[in-house]
Amino acid sequence: MPAALSRRLICNSEHQPLSRIFILLALLVICSLTSACSKRSQEVDFIFVNGVEPKSLDPAIITGQSDGRIASALFEGLTSRDEFGKIGPGVAERWEVSADGKTYTFRLRNNAKWSNGDPVTASDFYGSWKRILEPETACPYSEIFFFIKGAEAYNQGKLKDFLQVGIKVIDPLTLQVELENPTLFFPEVAAFTTYLPAHLPSVEIYGEQWIMPQHIVTNGAYTLKDWKINDRIELIKNPLYWRADTVAFNRVDALAISNSTTALNVYSTGGADLIVDKSLIPPMLIQDLKKRPDFHAYSFLANYFYRFNVTKPPLDKVLVRKALAASINRQEVVERLTKAGELPASTFTPPGLTGYQPPEGIAYDPDQARRWLAEAGYPAGKGFPRLSILYNKTDLNEQIAVEIQAMWQMELGISVELKNQEWSTYLDSLDHLNFDIARSSWVGDYPDPNTFLDCFVTGRGNNRTGWSNAEYDSLMSEANRQLDPAKRFQLFQKAESILLTDGAPIAPIYFFSGIMLYDGARLGGIAGTLVDDHPIRTMYWKDKQKVTQP
Repeated sequence: MPAALSRRLICNSEHQPLSRIFILLALLVICSLTSACSKRSQEVDFIFVNGVEPKSLDPAIITGQSDGRIASALFEGLTSRDEFGKIGPGVAERWEVSADGKTYTFRLRNNAKWSNGDPVTASDFYGSWKRILEPETACPYSEIFFFIKGAEAYNQGKLKDFLQVGIKVIDPLTLQVELENPTLFFPEVAAFTTYLPAHLPSVEIYGEQWIMPQHIVTNGAYTLKDWKINDRIELIKNPLYWRADTVAFNRVDALAISNSTTALNVYSTGGADLIVDKSLIPPMLIQDLKKRPDFHAYSFLANYFYRFNVTKPPLDKVLVRKALAASINRQEVVERLTKAGELPASTFTPPGLTGYQPPEGIAYDPDQARRWLAEAGYPAGKGFPRLSILYNKTDLNEQIAVEIQAMWQMELGISVELKNQEWSTYLDSLDHLNFDIARSSWVGDYPDPNTFLDCFVTGRGNNRTGWSNAEYDSLMSEANRQLDPAKRFQLFQKAESILLTDGAPIAPIYFFSGIMLYDGARLGGIAGTLVDDHPIRTMYWKDKQKVTQP
């Protein structure tokens, strides 16, 4: 189908209420043919649609939200979040901070155990973090440890002696962490997925297979009963979890569903109690779903953007990248496609970060886009090679790709192909820069601009563009050494301006609005949070006796 025609069909969908009725009828027909919609084991207390099939459950490997939701149910870090996203004790029952804000001393509780009965000790965290920082582990998110003194140098092979890294075991229940700079949000960071401990004896014995159900040992609220690829992950309550008496659900199933129609089918017929991933809710139905009491919307720190592989011509030319960014009508994307109150984005950091005002990036300006493209040597798109947009397969990702494909054809006279991959392959393509242009999103790990802007420091595992800028790197480093919050944010603003306009390795598109579907009259212990974290251990059925959180 020609790009212009396909764009028109999508753009006109909101003016055709009959199309929504047709889809709703189609859902009912499909549900009658889909066994997953009607079959539900009586042994399962709670079922949620988790999204794409997890790539891994190893904290040293995972980067996706679907992976992280499961890992956070299986493992617990030094700190943890409650249902509202507030940081509190985890394996560490308390911690102290030095007067200069650079040393944290975590006191571990004496009743924290692994699911095989082993005690959870400071050495477990020391060894797990060392494993992540080992260069051969190739952890894609090792940079989240670079707050720690010497961690970056060790990870990059510049420091050989791990004893010089700022992680010290004082005694079996005391872990001391020395930071490069004062980092007030470090307790927030310590709750992040990559900081979760691994059971090192299991890793040593089973290698990469240590996360399989028959081998895995966990320290969180749940253990892994079964992992049925492209179907479901079955979790069982861990009786040795230190606060097991506060965990309501004995068995939880996480469904691997990446198709929004299938996800709504399963949920609508009682095959699931919760859809936690907004991308699995058909955009065409959002206006109707908003009227339902089980529709829950909230703001959180996340964006949707396109990456440019700057190592591939003609994307190695900044004028080409700027032209592509300036010809995306973001307002049209959020009004016609996403439809959940998302804000169009011309910056990378989203609103909601207290005290930080990001600089404006490249606005929608097709005339300027055409001038930039002509200056780059491709007037009216003449001679421009055929590129491709890579995305992981969901209905919304595909619709956005089709829309932008049409915009670039109409505004710039260039043609791009669409290419989709399943989640794991897609992540591998990003990691190896095996793409031209790629759909991406980023959810903040903690409420600070650094969680977004650090992604594009040279060599970061989540850079995934090939872009490098010495001034940007210097500004980011200086910002994180700065004690004055106002000056720190000024440095971040300068860095973000370079990212958005001088380098333009990305094209921001919109900021997410979170959406979940669940019966709020029945399900408790869940709320929208800024970091989009929804611990399973806090959830419970309101018609049953509520457990008390410590």
